[in-house]
Parts: sequence; structure tokens; C-alpha cells
Amino acid sequence: MLVSVWGSPPIKARVCSTTGGANSAATLAIGPALFKNIGYDPIASFTPVALMSSVPYVMVAGPKAPAKTVKDLIAYAQANPGKLNFGVPNGAPPHMLTAWFKDATKTDIVVVPYKGASTVITDLIGGQIDLGFETTSVTFSHLHEGSIRPLGVATPQRLPELPDVPTLIESGVPDFVATSWTGILAPAGTPAEIVTRLNAEINAGLRSPEMQARFRQLAAEAKPGTPQDFAAFIAVERPKWTAMAQLSGAKPE
Repeated sequence: MLVSVWGSPPIKARVCSTTGGANSAATLAIGPALFKNIGYDPIASFTPVALMSSVPYVMVAGPKAPAKTVKDLIAYAQANPGKLNFGVPNGAPPHMLTAWFKDATKTDIVVVPYKGASTVITDLIGGQIDLGFETTSVTFSHLHEGSIRPLGVATPQRLPELPDVPTLIESGVPDFVATSWTGILAPAGTPAEIVTRLNAEINAGLRSPEMQARFRQLAAEAKPGTPQDFAAFIAVERPKWTAMAQLSGAKPE
């Protein structure tokens, strides 16, 4: 089974088979953009079954970062090129978002690669790095503790769980919307009746009160829908993340 955990470096995509399973932009866009011989076609090898979840990204700052808002951050970074830094898990989605943010705001912010999100958060709290992009599932407990500060959310509207945190769009970064998402793909050629049954079972689980409550704890969203909905979603998401991966210049370890 192909399993790719969203937030882990896309190097894991190199060992993917084409037997289906839980997938994200890491396997469908970032991995193919970073590796020449990925071993599968991100479109032709799979049949979309169901989009399962979507988790927002938050731009966060450590206690020593000089800016309190995204607008202040942009102004500071433009006036002080190279003095701020972003901690990123190397080759993972936050790395791509950082590249997009720098390009969109014309800022020179140093990228510091890490092996994983946990060490990024640790160094943010300790003040060794200034900034990061991570999901609410990673940052929520730290935001509530006040050990790191939220600057902006990469969502179309503010999050009900963080009503005082503006969106990046509000903060002057046009169209900056990105989520961590996970969905189920089956092998190409899977009979339609099997895809339909799997989709129905997954959607039933996503609509359960227990699952809905769990998602709300993380400011996440269950995303029940049809296989066609998921295919349309991939068609939009894949080129966006591919472009970010190419922009990042990430070098897989």
C-alpha cells in the first residue's frame, strides 16, 4: 500500500508503489517535481476515490522575531534583506510555501532546512529561528501556550478557532491559500463499482460525529465528496504545488 504522510519530506515518495492508498500533494506533485525517476505517473497510475481532510497552514513566529504582523514582517524583510530566516522541513510542503511567500512578497529571507517539523517548532520556541509555516495540527498546542505567535493563516477566510489572526490575503499576499490535504487513490483501472463503494464508506466515516469532533480540535475540515470532486481538486492542486516545488529549488537529501 502506498502511504504518504502529509508534512513528511517527499523523498518518501520514491518508495511508493502504484497500489493506491492515502495520498497528498507530496506524492502527486512535490515528489514528481523533485525526482526525475519517481517510479509512477501521478495521474495515469491512480484513480481518485475520495478526498478525506484539509488542514490549514499558519505562518508562525518565534518569540524573538521582530514583526508582530505579516505586513510588518514584509516591511522589515524588504528593509533588511537576509536578516530573517524561515525554518523548513527540507523538501516538504512548508518549504514550498516559504518559496511562494518569498517570491510573492519580493523578500530575501534565509531558508534553514531541517529534517522534520518537530525540530523546526523546537527551534522556533527557543528563538534559534524566526519564522515557519506549519499546519494547525502541528502548531495548535503551542499557539495556545503562547510559545510561538501566529502571524497569518493561509485560508480564504479567518479561522473560527483563531479569529484574531488575519489571513495572508488580508495581510497583502494575494491568493495565498494552501492546505495540507489527504485523500485516497486506487490503482488505475479499479472497477467503478469498487471506487463508488469505497467512496461511500469513507464519506460515512468522515460524516460521523466522532470524526467531525476530532477534526474541529485541530481546526481541520473533513471533506466528504465524490470521486469526481476529488479528481477536480487534484487538477487544481497538482500544478500549484508543482510550481512551488520548482520555485523552491529544494534538493532532496
